[in-house]
Amino acid sequence: MCGDGAQPPPSSKFNLGVNSLNTANPIIPKGRSGKGKLYKYWYPYFYLLPAAVVVITIIGYPVVRAVVTSLFHDNPLNPKMTFVGFSNYVSVLEDHVFHVAVLNSLIWIFGIVLFQFGLGMIGALLLNEKFRGRGVVRGLVLIPWATPSVLAAMMWIWILDANHGVVNDLLTRMGLSFLSQPWFSQPHTALPALMLIDIWQGVPFFAVMILAALQTIPEDLVEASFLDGATAWNTFWQVKFPIILPTVLITTLLRIVWTASYMDLILVITQGGPGYATLTVPAYAYYMAYSDLNFGGATATAVLQGLALLGVVLVYLKILTKQGILEK
Repeated sequence: MCGDGAQPPPSSKFNLGVNSLNTANPIIPKGRSGKGKLYKYWYPYFYLLPAAVVVITIIGYPVVRAVVTSLFHDNPLNPKMTFVGFSNYVSVLEDHVFHVAVLNSLIWIFGIVLFQFGLGMIGALLLNEKFRGRGVVRGLVLIPWATPSVLAAMMWIWILDANHGVVNDLLTRMGLSFLSQPWFSQPHTALPALMLIDIWQGVPFFAVMILAALQTIPEDLVEASFLDGATAWNTFWQVKFPIILPTVLITTLLRIVWTASYMDLILVITQGGPGYATLTVPAYAYYMAYSDLNFGGATATAVLQGLALLGVVLVYLKILTKQGILEK
């Protein structure tokens, strides 16, 4: 028996039960060190297994199905699929219209993301300042981002209408009627007009993401910079920007991927026209599938775009990891 204040003798069975609660360092049973180490290595992945199953089911299966379909001549009116190998890829890559769509996509992606980033950064810096009604303004800024694409398209069709649009009416009232344009009907103005709409919709996303990063910067750090004699410009580039850089880079990557796949405005407003002036790669694949009923060629186009985006993402992530912005 133990006296008052005495501790019970240690029990190996009792200690095993307590230590087993420490999942970070699981107990490796004696005589089974190899299996124990294997368990210690693999057991964190068991927690990821449910999510991995969902991702593989929802994303993996359609990707595999698309790759397989791209190797066949698939027409929904003909139940028999004919294996053609890489003929669909060759046909797409040799198609002049596909080349036009690729060029339009590059202008579409980089033009939109560049302006969204620049205007979003300016908006975030302004919203980070203290002024009366700041909370209301922050809420109103999200309206373009929350507006459904079809509704935004219909609104901008009215604003940029050639005959009764607000923009052309204002230009006429200001004596600048020579600048009035049928914005969606001319090849040299149709794509910029669509880009303007998407920039308007996407700026709030950049602004909110960058604003959230700016709010994590300690005030003491900014005040210390001003006390050392730094200007507002130097404080931004040397103090604030390095802190928000990871958020900026990840947000930019997301917008590149989303913008590359976005075609709602194109389908609603111009349908890829006039001519092929606003035809992008996703719209090219869409019309190939549902107008030409060439599902094999359409999925081949989608696979090519997916590989291109995957390459951009991998290079982007490698650069971020090399610079130490992301952990390995």
